[in-house]
Amino acid sequence: MSTDTIRQPVTTSAVSASRLSAGLHVKGDITGKEDLHVDGIVEGLIQLEPFKLTVGADAKLTGDVVAREVIVHGSVNGNLRARDRIEIKKDGSVVGDLTTTRILIEDDAYFKGSIEIDRKTA
Repeated sequence: MSTDTIRQPVTTSAVSASRLSAGLHVKGDITGKEDLHVDGIVEGLIQLEPFKLTVGADAKLTGDVVAREVIVHGSVNGNLRARDRIEIKKDGSVVGDLTTTRILIEDDAYFKGSIEIDRKTA
């Protein structure tokens, strides 16, 4: 009789995350069906409607964003629309209008624009 414990299988999300590294510069629109972490430079619309965008600390994004959730550690110059929430972290910078149901702006973050709280209708 074995004394080994039975381990539960490791499950991963069916949705993967993509990463745009610091050495990349993209001019043009990005659309996708998975989470995206940007560390490089992007000039254009990012549309990830049911997914999450994370803007890394050294990232520079110029253009609008439509996603489920947006987390900003770097620099964004454009309007952000998030179905669930937007977070601007302490060293993050956003110049543009925000539309979301929940917002978090940490101390030492920079924000210039307007905020519209879009209430969910149940």
